[in-house]
Amino acid sequence: MDIVTLINFALAGLSIVFGLLGWLAPRYTMETVDLADTGSTMGKSEVRAVSGALFVMAGIGALILGSADAYAMIGFIWAGGAVGRLTSLILDGKTRLKWIFFGCEVAVAVIALGLNL
Repeated sequence: MDIVTLINFALAGLSIVFGLLGWLAPRYTMETVDLADTGSTMGKSEVRAVSGALFVMAGIGALILGSADAYAMIGFIWAGGAVGRLTSLILDGKTRLKWIFFGCEVAVAVIALGLNL
């Protein structure tokens, strides 16, 4: 197994692990990213879907398909997160945690896209 394959597996695994947190531990995820539970179940539903199962299925899909295009898609998904985070940094204000998340999102995107495009 070559290094590119190992890195791709690791990025898919990272997507799955972070997705599992959002999907199965939405309260923890909401606390980590400073989201308020207003009593409605829509907040948890959104976290389970967008911060959770979406990333789980992207990682699983890439592992099943096993193609460079599938692993590149993981990069595009994380790049989308980085674009949204950058927008928030510009429009909503800067925090240390936002910068950390942005840096991680950019790193995964650059690695996945750089290896697979």
